[in-house]
Amino acid sequence: MKVSIAEIADLVQGRVVGDPDRMINGVAPFEQAGEHDITVAGNARFLKKINDCSAAAMIVPKDIEIPQRNLVQVANPMVAFARVLQHFHPPVRPLDGIHPRAEIGREFKYGQHISIGPQVAIGHHVTLGDQVWLHPGVVIGDKVAIGNDVIIHPNVTIQERTIIGNRVIIHSGTVVGSDGFGFAPDGTTYHKIPHTGIVQIDDDVEIGTNNAIDRGTFGKTHIRQGVKTDNLVHVAHNVTVGENTVLVAQVGISGSVTIGKNAILAGQAGIAGHLTIGDHVTVGPQTGVGKSVPDGQIVSAGIPEMPHRLWLRVVRTIPRLPDISKRLRRLEKRFKDIEKKLD
Repeated sequence: MKVSIAEIADLVQGRVVGDPDRMINGVAPFEQAGEHDITVAGNARFLKKINDCSAAAMIVPKDIEIPQRNLVQVANPMVAFARVLQHFHPPVRPLDGIHPRAEIGREFKYGQHISIGPQVAIGHHVTLGDQVWLHPGVVIGDKVAIGNDVIIHPNVTIQERTIIGNRVIIHSGTVVGSDGFGFAPDGTTYHKIPHTGIVQIDDDVEIGTNNAIDRGTFGKTHIRQGVKTDNLVHVAHNVTVGENTVLVAQVGISGSVTIGKNAILAGQAGIAGHLTIGDHVTVGPQTGVGKSVPDGQIVSAGIPEMPHRLWLRVVRTIPRLPDISKRLRRLEKRFKDIEKKLD
């Protein structure tokens, strides 16, 4: 594919500085871009190394001017770069049809241009919209409803009565709609609590590989519009994840948590049950959240790196902290008594 810089600028609603007719053959990262590629220099770290880059053109912030370089100035360089990548590497579309080795249940309804691969198992009373692509090994339970332009990658399981919206992508190995972790103890053993609810995934959601999203005990577990999850994320029963929230790898969310919109939960963050995480909240990596967090807050409690010898000293000190605290309080009291006598 060859595209002029002017055409790229039109695609991303940018402004060309330099030669608008220069042809671009590909897209590459800053350090690897060659004389026929376009790249992105979206922040000061890259802009300082402009002279080391061989790219034919660069996508830059709209206020950046670089002499003798071809530029596309835009408001948001990374979003523009993503659009250019999508243009050069459009998604592959499979052949339409149902593979003869797929197993299809009763009263299966589907739209136009569907592709169902080998070893797919579809239950009874399932509905698929238009342009749905089920890769090999996908399992769809009874009474599942899936919207338009959905891609479900190999070996995904969608349990019964799950609702999936439009333009959803679910990556390999994920299970949607399994039972939540609910048991009633009697002091000796545990009795399983049936989970009778569902999972609802709204439009424009992308779920990473090997996620586990549990159905509600009653009602539903709700993944709202625009949510993106990384690999190895667990969402427990009756959780609501708000619009355009991001869950990074190995995040664990306990039951009945409500997460607001545009939140970011960094890697290995854990949220205790029945809490509310507000809009635009950032939870740092390895942070255990034990109480609700209001809108706009940034909370962190992860383990920072440190030299190993210092870490050994810190670990030895931690068990002694309660005793050290008592001694400090006693010393404070003695100093106050001495100050009173001196006065």
